[in-house]
Amino acid sequence: MLNMSAKRFLVISLLCVIAAVINRFLSLFAVFELKIPLFIDTIFTAAVTFSFGLIPGLVTAFLTWVLGFIGTHEPSPFIICSIAEVFLIWLLKPEARLKLNRANDDIVLAENLGVLARLMLLYISASVIVSVLGGLVDYFYFTVLPISKAHISAEDVYKAGIQQNLFPVPIMNILSRIPVNLVDRFIVIFGGYFISLFISLNMEKKVSLLTQLIFSHRKEKKVKNAKISKTYSEDAAEAETW
Repeated sequence: MLNMSAKRFLVISLLCVIAAVINRFLSLFAVFELKIPLFIDTIFTAAVTFSFGLIPGLVTAFLTWVLGFIGTHEPSPFIICSIAEVFLIWLLKPEARLKLNRANDDIVLAENLGVLARLMLLYISASVIVSVLGGLVDYFYFTVLPISKAHISAEDVYKAGIQQNLFPVPIMNILSRIPVNLVDRFIVIFGGYFISLFISLNMEKKVSLLTQLIFSHRKEKKVKNAKISKTYSEDAAEAETW
């Protein structure tokens, strides 16, 4: 039987896969169904990083990239932004947790304000770093190489207005992403954090429940196969008797 560490590893691996699938779904739904020009395909990557740390966050980012590649058959270079964001969350995430059930306590209130201040710092840092990296990737990938874009995104609209001020192309790419990233990084950082609170709530119970469901299914399958094998053996023995 698996020990708790092995069970936890199994559950976290499963959650990474689920998070990547939800990331991909959110990206497609926001852009093509809701027509919202935001990059929110890292919200569950952020949630996994907040909950479980660097490696699961990187795994989720990579799996999300793989699903995007399968869907478009184009290797997106913007995974660099996702990786940078995972490292940033890992480095700057609050050590304490928001305590919403004791908000009237002065000490708890002070701790909660500290957590929110740390999240605000993380949000601002992510907005700047993702804008810079995204702008540079956009410049080298779509201007220097050059590779044609599959569709026009929100920053391209801002870029058209900035072009009138005769900024260098890399600076123009970075500046055009700031308005978009100020919105979507807020959703990703704060949304990912609050999702992580739910994921981490009674984590040990969730690990036990999920592993019980997984292994009970496997146990039932083994029992069923054993019954089938036994029935086959009995039928064969009866046939030999005849």
